[in-house]
Amino acid sequence: MLALALVSLWPTNRGIVRMLDFVREPAIYLAALLGVLAALFAGRGKWIAVGLFAASAVINLARMWPYTALASTQVPLPDEVSGMSCAEVLSFNVLQSNEDYARTASLIERTRPDILLLMETNGDWLRALEPQLARYGYRLARPLENTYGMIFATNLEVERARMVANTSSNTPTLYATLRMGDGARFELVGLHPRPPRPGENTQQRDANIARAGAKTPDGIGNVLAIGDFNDVPWSRTTERFREEGNFLDPRAGRGSFASFPADYAWLGWPLDQIMVKDGVKVKRLEIGEDVGSDHLPLMARVCVDPMAPDSDMPERAGGGPGTTER
Repeated sequence: MLALALVSLWPTNRGIVRMLDFVREPAIYLAALLGVLAALFAGRGKWIAVGLFAASAVINLARMWPYTALASTQVPLPDEVSGMSCAEVLSFNVLQSNEDYARTASLIERTRPDILLLMETNGDWLRALEPQLARYGYRLARPLENTYGMIFATNLEVERARMVANTSSNTPTLYATLRMGDGARFELVGLHPRPPRPGENTQQRDANIARAGAKTPDGIGNVLAIGDFNDVPWSRTTERFREEGNFLDPRAGRGSFASFPADYAWLGWPLDQIMVKDGVKVKRLEIGEDVGSDHLPLMARVCVDPMAPDSDMPERAGGGPGTTER
């Protein structure tokens, strides 16, 4: 366990090493359990064993530290949003093979999000949720059969929106420029990149993820980034995303907000992310209940400061290939 913890610190692009980031939290629990068992039942040299288990736990805890309740926060929660327009957000990986469409439909009916981002959506999901999606003034969908389909819907004013494959082919990223009722503008980035895998080099993937948030199409300072990043917030990839895009994480200092796997989220990973920058504020953030997917839904109430400055770049075209827009 100590060897794995040390290897996990190696700054490499090898997928098998990068995957060790995902198991830091359960590794801490396992090291603590085995350390106690060693102290109670091991014979000669038991304190060496206890020390080795403790060292592995400390290394993993050090990497996770910003996402413990003892660390400092990056964003006030709830933030001061007096006088700002706010919107309900729902970001959810539905699990393409999940055929219990009714539970997700019920979730949308109950929460009535102003901004809806669904991932792993294919044609069956698009058809099953048509009654709920029809209530939105704007919809943009790219249904795919490769578990990377995406649906975006909103009742906010949309200046432009498009889905592009900037992390890998047939893996869309959403970019949308939205306007609140009081005129406050912000950009939305919706991400669902592929995960690191054994035998793969993650260099290009990591660079693409970081670039996805570093330069938004309209160059507005106010940005909300959401989605299933297939990564944990303490990984170097997500750290780079935050640093290059100047994002803040409302979960920092409050725990990990694990969302996967749904059945064992208490021992799982926070794969579903939410990041904000500049005038985007967070009034509420929570992980929802299990509705049949392998992920839990991420729900938030975000507000945008109408006094926050933004800057425009030349207007760009809307939807991309393979998208349906209404």
